[in-house]
Amino acid sequence: MNEATRTAGHLRLDALVVGPLGPIDLTIAPGEIVALSGPSGSGKSRLLRAVADLDEHGGSAALGSTGQGELPAHRWRQAVMLLPAESLWWADTVGEHFPGGAVASAAELGLDAAVAGWEVGRLSSGEKQRLALLRVLSRRPRGLLLDEPSANLDEAATLRVEALIRDYAQREEVPVLWVSHDPEQIGRVAGRHFRITAQGLEQAS
Repeated sequence: MNEATRTAGHLRLDALVVGPLGPIDLTIAPGEIVALSGPSGSGKSRLLRAVADLDEHGGSAALGSTGQGELPAHRWRQAVMLLPAESLWWADTVGEHFPGGAVASAAELGLDAAVAGWEVGRLSSGEKQRLALLRVLSRRPRGLLLDEPSANLDEAATLRVEALIRDYAQREEVPVLWVSHDPEQIGRVAGRHFRITAQGLEQAS
């Protein structure tokens, strides 16, 4: 990976436009978690996909001094990584989706140490969601785009996920944009909160 993407940096959106949403100007500091909420269909997921350079958009995004357009798309997505609401799985067992086949930090999310050998087809939705997060973190992204990462989880698992993400963001100085519908969760994890409204992006807290 380009060395510029391995260093800490602000995630900056400049006049970003995706569909009817925008232009959006937003800067997220290293280690900061910014929450994003809004009605269904308002464009939250599309915004994350635009930042990840997965959907067509106007304006620009940058991580530190590296602009989105300065890297091949796959390298940008390795640096600024999207965790979608529905994860994709392409191999039979969990471990095949992780570098070296080892699932680090599984116990921190209440998962068995033998999880690497589990069959993907037998995973529950909550197990898939937690493992998808661990899969993303195993690749050490320098920016995180999280689309409701605890939507399928009970309260105990949700708190574990929140703690793991906060720890990673602070330890690695990674900026995080986190989509959530849960006001209590937003209060626990986010330093700032923006809502998508008919007028655009408005700061709520």
